[in-house]
Amino acid sequence: MAITGYEWVIIGVIVLAIFIWGPNKIPEVARSLGRARKEFDEAAKGLSSAGIDSTPRIENGSSDPLIDTARKLGIATEGKTRREISDEIVKAAQSK
Repeated sequence: MAITGYEWVIIGVIVLAIFIWGPNKIPEVARSLGRARKEFDEAAKGLSSAGIDSTPRIENGSSDPLIDTARKLGIATEGKTRREISDEIVKAAQSK
């Protein structure tokens, strides 16, 4: 079994890394890369599992000061999050 060009490149990169950082630093760099990947994977899982349920929608039957204020200003609240309603109230207040 002969070593191909691609395998020589990998071996060269490993040898170069040992010369640059030294044999004691390589495990540290590998651990840092592993931690970064783990944090990235956890963040990606958090975004996908958060989904739509993390921002509950407001129903028109609710009795809430935020909804009452929005209705007084003529802002439709059905199917919107509290944040969306709040942003629209601020916009309405700034335009007056």
